[in-house]
Amino acid sequence: MTNQTTTAFALPETLAAKNDPALIAGDEQHFAAIAATQSEQITELTRRLDAARRAPGGSGQAALDRDLEIHRLTGQLRLLHRFGLDLCLGRVVRAGDPEPIYIGRTGLTDSTGDRLLIDWRAPAAEPFFAATHADPMGLVSRRRYRWTGGGQVNDYWDEVFTAEGLTQHAALDDQSAFIATLGSSRSPRMRDVLSTIASDQDAIIRAGSRGALVVDGGPGTGKTVVALHRAAYLLYADPRLGHQRGGVLFVGPHEPYLNYVGDVLPSLGEEGVQTVTLRDLLPEGATAGPEDDAEVAALKSSREMVEVIEPAVRFYEEPPSTGTRLEVDGVELTVRAMDWAEAFASPEPGVPHNDAREQVWETLVQILVDAVEVEEDDEHFAEADLRRALAEHEELTATFNGAWPLLEPEDLVADLWSVPAFLRLAAPWLSAGDVGRLQREHPTAWTESDLPLLDAARQRLGDSGAVRRRQRQEAAAAAERARMDEVIDRMLEADNIGGLSQQLRHQDLRDKLVDSGALPTATPDRLAGPFAHVIVDEAQELTDAQWQMLLSRCPSRSMTIVGDRAQARHGFTESWNERLERIGLDQIEVASLSINYRTPAEVMAQAEPVIRAAIPDANVPTSVREGGIPVVHDSRDRLDTILSTWLAEHEEGIACVIGHPGFEARPRVRSLTPVLAKGLEFDLVILVDPEDFGDGIEGAVDRYVAMTRATQQLVILTSD
Repeated sequence: MTNQTTTAFALPETLAAKNDPALIAGDEQHFAAIAATQSEQITELTRRLDAARRAPGGSGQAALDRDLEIHRLTGQLRLLHRFGLDLCLGRVVRAGDPEPIYIGRTGLTDSTGDRLLIDWRAPAAEPFFAATHADPMGLVSRRRYRWTGGGQVNDYWDEVFTAEGLTQHAALDDQSAFIATLGSSRSPRMRDVLSTIASDQDAIIRAGSRGALVVDGGPGTGKTVVALHRAAYLLYADPRLGHQRGGVLFVGPHEPYLNYVGDVLPSLGEEGVQTVTLRDLLPEGATAGPEDDAEVAALKSSREMVEVIEPAVRFYEEPPSTGTRLEVDGVELTVRAMDWAEAFASPEPGVPHNDAREQVWETLVQILVDAVEVEEDDEHFAEADLRRALAEHEELTATFNGAWPLLEPEDLVADLWSVPAFLRLAAPWLSAGDVGRLQREHPTAWTESDLPLLDAARQRLGDSGAVRRRQRQEAAAAAERARMDEVIDRMLEADNIGGLSQQLRHQDLRDKLVDSGALPTATPDRLAGPFAHVIVDEAQELTDAQWQMLLSRCPSRSMTIVGDRAQARHGFTESWNERLERIGLDQIEVASLSINYRTPAEVMAQAEPVIRAAIPDANVPTSVREGGIPVVHDSRDRLDTILSTWLAEHEEGIACVIGHPGFEARPRVRSLTPVLAKGLEFDLVILVDPEDFGDGIEGAVDRYVAMTRATQQLVILTSD
């Protein structure tokens, strides 16, 4: 926890009027109670965490409950250590109630049961974010604090909504908390904006989770802020989405974006949200390169191409069409074509191919066992022996392995790109030219366009290694049981254990003595899903094929979809409803954000014509503020001079050079492509030769996105 001093306020001399005890004495008293309670809770949580860690691990649900409790206590402790008094965002005063209600990043109650902080996600906290002068929601006033890194208030602002409020406050500075925050310098991580969330953003954050909610908005409207805070809100407010019910998956556009927003959810008290890019959803994503051929990329981007996986797998699930005569341990058996067909039809719908393989084999074996006629007094027949002999029969197992083999996702997709006849069988709708275009010399040289097919193959096939792991586990369990049998038999022979001997003779007890912790287990894939809710940022860029990767992980279809059609590099001519209905969603609601809180009006005045020339109906937002700094046009050879001057004049803040691949990043200066700049923001943005970004919609979108990353100043450099 941050160090506390005797006062929570450290206001500069220029704000001496706000230092009046009549204005802040009540806050001082309340902050002292918060500090004391935080200290008590840290001590208590530390004690409970130590006790939970010392408790026996157990197994099954008990082990899971213990791990969840440790995770919960660790998260609470980390939040209390991370924030001091700045756990408090602000306060509100309601009509008819002179006592302020203080709003916090999390709830806080003292030892007597008095509520010191209301969690920002609780219904009682909603007016703090949503109240406006048009709809004060029962508030008399609202106060927001600005905290230093040392945990002291260096400014605060009061807004009043009634005449009564005017008589109670002298620190009036309506909306300046919000505007001051917008103009502050950026850092390598997204700044904390929880205390200044606007009412239009808060309404979307608190919207229900059923169906798909589209958050549509142009640059600077706070879409990412909404998406991140909505993740934390839903986990708090909607019991259907808790971690034990699947939790929330948050999908961002690229790695720099994830690094930029990485602190936001932990600062809101949520550390269990899986935050990923599409690449992270499967192992091949780490090395997948771009798809250089635009026609190939277009072919692979369709939903129909992902659906090719199903017939490709079914090709390996065809039962033999002829019967087979076998001799197994002296028993004559016939496997008829109808027996094969019955066995191959036995798996339940939805069971992955590799998992279903065991069900098919078991059904086939049972059919053959049932076919053996056994006399009642035949002491030589033992079903277990016959099953073992069938499993070891070379001809039978060879036929079965050929008809329903274990398959690897990588091999299946590679065959599509290297065996034209196989691709034609799986995708008869492709032209001969398309089939040839999709073939490549190195079929496992994965590209980004391959990832949806690899993912679909993995979902349809299941884990081929799971079968082998189960076999190893069964063998290990058998070996462990044999070892325990040997130990127990020696104990029984010793005849020195009294009444326990009868218990040890029971097989159930022997099985319980097997150490399950010593058996091999698999690490679950935490990104395979299913998730209770999925949030997608920059969703306008996803292809139909990529959408299938997310839909397969969200069977509830509970999603938050964040994007801007005007920032789609490859065009977005449909409406959101048309696009999402086409990829498989049916319960869709669209919420729009139209106020640009980030980009100064001077920058937007030059960015708007750039995008409207390519997309006349682009949703260009209205800037809420002017920065007072005009856009600068200069020569490319002035880059170093402009940067050096800006860095000397600004001790804080981040600059970014966009469109100069040879420029090396340096302290407080980034170097990015327009694509990797998407979703980020910088104090100074320098565009280098933006006309070289390309033609058509893609070039216009790249220029528009790059220009609107600026929060203070934009410089455009061109070659002479």
